[in-house]
Amino acid sequence: MRDDITYINAKSKLFSVNFRELLKYRDLIWLMVKRDLVNSYKQTVLGPIWIIINPLLSTSVFTIIFDVIAGISTDGVPPFLFYMAGNVLWSFFSECLNRASSTFLSNARIFGKVYFPRLVMPIAGIVFNFINFVVQLSVFVILVVIFTLIGSNVHPNWLLALTPVLVLQTALLGTGIGLIVSSITTKYRDLKILVTFGVSLLMYITPVVYPVSKVPESFRWLMLCNPVAPIVETFRCAFLGSGEFHWVFWLLSLAVTAVIVFFGVIVFNKVEKTFIDTV
Repeated sequence: MRDDITYINAKSKLFSVNFRELLKYRDLIWLMVKRDLVNSYKQTVLGPIWIIINPLLSTSVFTIIFDVIAGISTDGVPPFLFYMAGNVLWSFFSECLNRASSTFLSNARIFGKVYFPRLVMPIAGIVFNFINFVVQLSVFVILVVIFTLIGSNVHPNWLLALTPVLVLQTALLGTGIGLIVSSITTKYRDLKILVTFGVSLLMYITPVVYPVSKVPESFRWLMLCNPVAPIVETFRCAFLGSGEFHWVFWLLSLAVTAVIVFFGVIVFNKVEKTFIDTV
């Protein structure tokens, strides 16, 4: 084969990710990220400031509803920090899932005109969501420092070292589920509606707005089998010292994440060969 010619062949392996090829398209990934950043805040009054305002507003609503009105305990942790810890990480997960789940339908015109590795799109989605997450996490860290300095019941600990792993796991889990959904919705589009409802429901069986200690002990293990739950609980425990580090369930969550990503890539690779005919 000549070196100056690129040969495009169908993937023959069940699981195939050409990392070298993806690296060659890193400029395209960054271009897609910049496109999403511009489109997300185009013709808005406050622009990117909404990245900060959104979690603060939603956390304020959670605090009013679940702390002031419902009176749900937060295990002695300042309610605003408790809800923001869960909200910031959950938003990152749900955005990765939603963006990945629309990969085929949102980019059908581009996919039909030019070749590039289709995984570029979900990867660009992860990078875009990660940028938003870093900004929101920075605000959260500043609040944690302030509350710690004024003597609140906040105790950051050694679990902070797991933060990069938790963030990567959250991105991969959300994207893996999104790839599976995206592959199925090319044929059954009403599944997208069901997924939107399912993500909202999943938040309430994940300890985002309540501590694990409030779940009856006989059902606690079942809730922790939800792969998102140990991530949120470990994240909150690392920054606030609230709750416990359920390492067995977290390792199980890691294993489930690996399986979902593996299966998601397999389904994605299979559907990308023929999805133009069905979209």
